[in-house]
Amino acid sequence: MPLLTPWCRSMGMDVPIVNAPMGGAAGGRLAAAVSRAGGLGMVGMGSAGTAEQLTTQLRELSDLERPFGIGLVHWVTRREPRLLETALAARPALLSVSFGDDFEWVARAHDAGVTTATQVGTTEAAHRGVDAGVDVLVARGAEGGGHGEPRVGTLPLLTEVLDRVEVPVLAAGGIASGRGLAAVLAAGASAAWLGTVFAACPEALTPPASRAALLSAEAEATALTREFDIAGGYPWPEHLPERVLTDDAGRPTPVNAGQSVGMVAGAVPAADLIARMCGDAEALLRRWVSAEGAG
Repeated sequence: MPLLTPWCRSMGMDVPIVNAPMGGAAGGRLAAAVSRAGGLGMVGMGSAGTAEQLTTQLRELSDLERPFGIGLVHWVTRREPRLLETALAARPALLSVSFGDDFEWVARAHDAGVTTATQVGTTEAAHRGVDAGVDVLVARGAEGGGHGEPRVGTLPLLTEVLDRVEVPVLAAGGIASGRGLAAVLAAGASAAWLGTVFAACPEALTPPASRAALLSAEAEATALTREFDIAGGYPWPEHLPERVLTDDAGRPTPVNAGQSVGMVAGAVPAADLIARMCGDAEALLRRWVSAEGAG
């Protein structure tokens, strides 16, 4: 049973996996590894992203010959306009700009021949994105690590958005195993958008101490906070906190992580991780189909 969806085929992908464009973790090396393994590798620029940083990371993709994507934060592009210019000049297969209500960037991306995406946390946000001409939605559930609108869990959000819109929808939040991948594909997602599990890969920009913390954490060791945004002077709005790891005393730490962190068992190379997840997902989907046929 092939895992490829129509959207994946249209994007030139071999597997339905996209790495989330995590600022500080999803650099060019990780994006290249994910794309070479058949997924869609995304380079992410976070709260402190600049055009110079993006240019540096894109050098890792100079000989890729596979589709890749770029993910930006909307309010950061307003502060640093050259970020969007640099991203469009790189001609990515997918440009994701999230966490804003101004969709002027969509027309600019389309004029450059670039497919667009945005993360949404509610069905209302999904409708706004579609009305603005966004090509792909990322249904990002409350379980997800980093910034987002933590109002609805991944599965109820995904299924409701799928029922309400006609564009492809990717599933994000709490997915870190073949079983999770199979579940969202069975629900109708066009691909899975994975963050925490890729942050632990050796190709990620994740600092060694943060990677070690991810590998040792349990699923319940996360919390929502604005503490680090306030301390850093980053103007994230109140409705978009970030999910981070907590320490042994339950205090937030500056390590982004979703509730799938308990399933992150090793610093596995991206290609091996993708092969394992897809193999497990395909086996489960085959088993479910066989069981249904036998019934």
